[in-house]
Amino acid sequence: MYVCGVTPYEDSHLGHAMSYIIFDVIRRHLEFRGYRVKHVQNFTDIDDKIILRAASHGVSPQNLVEGLIAQYFIDMDALNIQRAHVYHRATQEIPEMIQMIKTLIDKGHAYQANGDVYFRVESMPEYGKLSNRTLDGMVVGARLEVGEKKKHPMDFALWKEAKAGEPYWDSPWGKGRPGWHMECSTMALKYLETDTLDIHGGGQDLIFPHHENEIAQSECFTGVTPFIQYWIHNGLMQLGEEKMSKSVGNLITVKAALSRYGADAIRLFVLSSYYRSPLKYSEDSLSAMQRGAARLRNAARMESPGAGDGTSVEPEPYRQRFLESMDDDFNTSQAVAALFDLAREINKGYEAGAGTTGAIKTLRELAGLLGLTLEEEAREKYLAAEPFINLLISTRDELREAKQWDLADKIREELERLGVALEDTSKGTLWKHKEENPPPDLA
Repeated sequence: MYVCGVTPYEDSHLGHAMSYIIFDVIRRHLEFRGYRVKHVQNFTDIDDKIILRAASHGVSPQNLVEGLIAQYFIDMDALNIQRAHVYHRATQEIPEMIQMIKTLIDKGHAYQANGDVYFRVESMPEYGKLSNRTLDGMVVGARLEVGEKKKHPMDFALWKEAKAGEPYWDSPWGKGRPGWHMECSTMALKYLETDTLDIHGGGQDLIFPHHENEIAQSECFTGVTPFIQYWIHNGLMQLGEEKMSKSVGNLITVKAALSRYGADAIRLFVLSSYYRSPLKYSEDSLSAMQRGAARLRNAARMESPGAGDGTSVEPEPYRQRFLESMDDDFNTSQAVAALFDLAREINKGYEAGAGTTGAIKTLRELAGLLGLTLEEEAREKYLAAEPFINLLISTRDELREAKQWDLADKIREELERLGVALEDTSKGTLWKHKEENPPPDLA
């Protein structure tokens, strides 16, 4: 299984979390069903956006990338996302990419153009088969950018000539760097050691041109079709009417969401929707999933040996429903529903004095297949105090409007002492817990 990774020029956001939670659960289910999965993922660690962002921060692209990759792993680990077996970086695989480009040129599928190298789309009759587009249809409205040396408007770059001040590598075509699409083909073929992969994953925004171009260059390089047996594309997370995107700037970082909602709530938010569908960010929905995670967590503590009459909660129907849902194109929304129904039966059984030990074991097993820990997270400890915290924040806002700064600062200081940090933003005052302190006792 090859999954397209991030381009690290900003912190990872909830759109990234959505994709990697989905592929984490797909891997968990395949392994549970007995498949041996080798999971490979890339980092696009050289890119126009990285170069521009590094320049704006006054650091080298390498230093920018190193810090953001480190934060990526912190974020994904906190979400309980299993690490891929192999992570590779584009800049570490330049020789393999150069060799692949040379082979494509030798086979007549690519051509050199004054320091650039382009893939010749007309050399592949099936170009467009993934996105169900025709070459004639793509050409309508297409235009050549200033300075491009393509022979056809849809030809795409395999190698780009270096611009002044940019990082570069030596190649038979001069100094430059690979085109964006090259890395995934090269690395997938190298690390999965097969000309036909079982699964290739990524967001729906990658279908064209990225995955379309991967197919073209990979199948023309190996001479083997298909490059991929099963393409799996997740829907995109939306903030308002647009997809959540670093380039657009409308994003909620994983770090911020974890601080506010916790990992189990974020996973439930993602998995309660069908993975191919778009998912609209909603604070209300995430808060509801936070409460849902607490219900599952509480049910997992309702252990009872029973009243001695032999009656116990029967978990097997719920287990069967869960697994049938996951077998049906990874229908996590139905699997989550089965999980909550089992939790409800555990609660009823506990109140009735029935045995719940076996049902709780099943609940934990199935929750684990969705990557849920059912462990109390730091913010959960603050939920009971949340209304009081919000009241104090509201009071502080009124004091600030009245220019009573000393009293407003006093509230901030007292909340800090109790382990609650305030952050004044354009959207109002937000609060988060400080994990090193115990939860506040405001009762």
